[in-house]
Amino acid sequence: MTTAKKNMLPPGLVNNLQEVLLSRKGGNSNTNNDEQQQKPDAITDSTETSTSASDENDNSKPVVLVTNGEGIDSLGLVYLVQALVRSGLYNVHVCAPQSDKSVSGHSVTVRETITVTPAEIDGATAYEVSGTPVDCVSLALSGALFSWSKPLLVISGINRGSSCGHHMFYSGVVAGAREALISGVPSLSISLNWKREESQESDFKDAVAVCLPLITAAIRDIEKGVFPKSCFLSIEIPTSPSANKGFKLTKQSMWRSAPNWLAVSANRHPSSAAHFMSNQQSLGLQLAQLSRDASAAGAARRISAQRQNVEVESVGAIKSDTNKVKKYFRLEFINKEQEEAEEYLDFKALDNGFVAVTPFSLCPQIEVDIQTAASDWISSALQVEQ
Repeated sequence: MTTAKKNMLPPGLVNNLQEVLLSRKGGNSNTNNDEQQQKPDAITDSTETSTSASDENDNSKPVVLVTNGEGIDSLGLVYLVQALVRSGLYNVHVCAPQSDKSVSGHSVTVRETITVTPAEIDGATAYEVSGTPVDCVSLALSGALFSWSKPLLVISGINRGSSCGHHMFYSGVVAGAREALISGVPSLSISLNWKREESQESDFKDAVAVCLPLITAAIRDIEKGVFPKSCFLSIEIPTSPSANKGFKLTKQSMWRSAPNWLAVSANRHPSSAAHFMSNQQSLGLQLAQLSRDASAAGAARRISAQRQNVEVESVGAIKSDTNKVKKYFRLEFINKEQEEAEEYLDFKALDNGFVAVTPFSLCPQIEVDIQTAASDWISSALQVEQ
């Protein structure tokens, strides 16, 4: 069931989602049969590949640009591109990071040269970029890489892991869609709520089948001029895509994972430690430092053996010739226990098995009470200063 509560969304968007859901329910059996008959390997057929290649210059087909946050080799992107190519309806172009940039946020590469290399994805024109998702979209839309001036739609995904709540601020896949909207191009961000203990690679194929009707509807309405121009859509697919309960319009929640910084032992990462050592250090000084690290690690093990309830670790502390100590830390995110929340919030709908669809605007609306509180504070602060 498609529901909307306190969303203040355009009525046209609500109607479109309802229509997509109804059509998906009516055509599930055919979709599944098509998926079984048209496996991804089918697109490697030489005849079909040559046909797809000739279609790249077919101006009668709308151009769809695909990017992501996890890198061009990720299964979510590969299966999505294969499905778009198999449909035969679009000129599919790919511009994606060459490595994992899933938590790069809306960062761009400046004062550095990025490299762009052709990539092999049958039926699509693809490039891998040594930059962030925002770099990829910005470059693709600049006219410097592709011959076309603007795609009809930008799709960023499918990402491995949810981008709900505050994760949206860190998310590279969301940033790719946001950059497209900044450039005036309609866009979708798609993520799969991957769980290590439950999820499997085939879930990405199911996730593609779930979101394809919405992609088709978006392209149709963009061509008609009725797709919302003031926002992009973040689509969050539940852990078991094939068992989803339907689409639900949602709002961004305040949920986030707890950041946990861990001290990392330098002797556990000798390559990192060596990187920070000055090249001017003599071999004797390096060996002496390694000896001290080894002694510290040995002491830690002895103490640990004597007192099982105490964990001691030799934290990296490499001294350079300038006597500066470098320490090593690694950031991990720990999922917090979720509190009771309204059903229309993104993570709650996702947890309940719905496909959460959240519109994001470039001009976030400030709540009236927050605006009033900020105004009162600024007025009082200025009065004190005067």
